[in-house]
Amino acid sequence: MMIEPKHKRISISHQCDLIGLPRASYYYAPKGDDRYNQQMMNLIDEQFTKTPFYGVPRITACLRRQGHEVNPKRIRRLMRRMGLEAIYPKKRLSKAHPARKKYPYLLRDVLIDRPDQAWCADITYVRLQQGFVYLVAIMDWHSRYVLAWDISITMDAAFCIQALEQALTISRPEIFNSDQGVQFTSADFTSVLEREGVRISMDGRGRVYDNIFVERLWRSVKYEEVYLHQYLTVADARRGLERYFHFYNMERIHESLGYQTPHEIYYEKPLNQKQTKQAA
Repeated sequence: MMIEPKHKRISISHQCDLIGLPRASYYYAPKGDDRYNQQMMNLIDEQFTKTPFYGVPRITACLRRQGHEVNPKRIRRLMRRMGLEAIYPKKRLSKAHPARKKYPYLLRDVLIDRPDQAWCADITYVRLQQGFVYLVAIMDWHSRYVLAWDISITMDAAFCIQALEQALTISRPEIFNSDQGVQFTSADFTSVLEREGVRISMDGRGRVYDNIFVERLWRSVKYEEVYLHQYLTVADARRGLERYFHFYNMERIHESLGYQTPHEIYYEKPLNQKQTKQAA
């Protein structure tokens, strides 16, 4: 659907409301550098989804091979804006925020063999036709079932907390694992888990396999949904992702799950707190 500036009956303001497009977005004319940065971020996203172990030097090299005259400084800045960090072992070059409590990694050598034994969470970048949003998902490690998700135009903790609260209406995990991002280490986020008596686990910086199942989820979301569509607005992205996550949970079979769906594996569990909460 397109905006008609000279529509006889419907004002531009009302047309924007009808298609979920902020009026500021309609009137905004992006600068050349902004448009180029957006193009680079989309290309970075595609490359990083294929090779999440590539850091700034190799991402820069890949874009140069495609004919883009970019330097590592720009790529580093854009990757930081996107919340991307290569998953490979590296030296500890940064210190944890002194005001944030440190949590150990609790899943090393642990056999995850039942639903709600461990949940995991992560954030990824999702492109729009002009701009982008951030997507958070909370997933049951054993079944790959996506319990909750949300999107936001900012990287604050609020949308992550909202997704967590939504997931906790379904059930409660024994362990909740995430990376050390500021959203997940914030007191507002961890206090929700502590309130529920959930043990908090956090990946070591630069560890390759600590949150590997969420990385696989992001590849599926990107290749099977995001890259196949051009979301015009945040509302378009929400509708598309809602459609996809329903498919992912209810219909998409996984070889690693014996060609069953995440929903079938997650709800094989016996009557427990999850079902009690639903009954309530």
